[in-house]
Amino acid sequence: MQTRSTRAVVMIASLAILASACGSDKKAATTTTAATATTAAAGATTAPAASGGGKVGFILPDSKSSARWEGFDRPLITAACAKAGLTCDIQNAEGDATKMATIADQMITEGVKVLAIVDLDSASGAAIQNKAKAAGVKNIDYDRLTLGGAADVYVSFDNVAVGTAQGEGIVKCLGGAAAKGKNVIELDGSPDDNNATLFKQGYLAAIKDSGINIVGDQAVPKWDNQVGGQLFEQMLTAAGGKVDGVLAANDGLSLAAQAVLTKNGLKVPATGQDATVDGLRAILQGTQCMTVYKPVIAEAQGAVDAAVALIAGKKPDTTVTINNKTGDIPYIQAKIQPIYIDSVKVPVADGFVKRADVCKDIEDLCKANGV
Repeated sequence: MQTRSTRAVVMIASLAILASACGSDKKAATTTTAATATTAAAGATTAPAASGGGKVGFILPDSKSSARWEGFDRPLITAACAKAGLTCDIQNAEGDATKMATIADQMITEGVKVLAIVDLDSASGAAIQNKAKAAGVKNIDYDRLTLGGAADVYVSFDNVAVGTAQGEGIVKCLGGAAAKGKNVIELDGSPDDNNATLFKQGYLAAIKDSGINIVGDQAVPKWDNQVGGQLFEQMLTAAGGKVDGVLAANDGLSLAAQAVLTKNGLKVPATGQDATVDGLRAILQGTQCMTVYKPVIAEAQGAVDAAVALIAGKKPDTTVTINNKTGDIPYIQAKIQPIYIDSVKVPVADGFVKRADVCKDIEDLCKANGV
């Protein structure tokens, strides 16, 4: 798979998601149909308004399933809010739907004009959004689509494309045509996360004609890495230890599977997602074959720009829509990039992760791969 400069990707994504006044774009809207919907301190972060542009609430889902939420999304949203002149209250529900609802109630009471959530499941997310809508608050689905919800806009990556990159990745990592007949175990994301459904849709389509044998397939509730490791070990045992690859939905689940493989004296290629420090290190060390880099800066900026437009009574500038089972809503879609060992340098060069963190104690591997 061809690797391209992610600087260009971010530039394209940023141009695609700048949400200002709705212009007179005559292009026909495209519609994507979605399937069913998923501890750094969880304290609030408030980005002060530079010019009193309005108050926006952001609720992140947890800090355990992925390093991205607290490590990337929070600081990038904070910076984008400050630049836009918004006062943004950013809190983390830590995987607790009741806590998310309580935080949302507090934000609505305190007068947010826009509420952006990463839902924990569609039912609880829709309840939050309907309450916000009734209070005159605009809603943003951030990263995850809330099915049956009341979002005014959805800001995310092309999640089917993420899964496609993972599916193509496992085929590539198993030798392309040589992948035929190879045994692969799937570790899917949380069954109540719509994104996990879309990831799986993408990778199943990508491996459909590869001849790969799926010898185990489990969804991991709440993206819990510990549970993922336990489920993987059960599937590995059931397969008699005969596995040639792991199709894991993100870096956390990949690393959990790698720990089990190491314990059993096995080393096979695995996929991932999020381009985390540990995931990139695993790629350099040969225990993970690829990950998917999602430049969060594009998603965070897209959400803040959408909030600015909604506060001004305008529609975000996008011709793409997605159906959330309530209707078609605007979809601000950022770009993704698959990362292999020869492109680990890309998220490092972009400043997405620090070289010192990725290369700690493996400087020789970094130098050998241009990092």
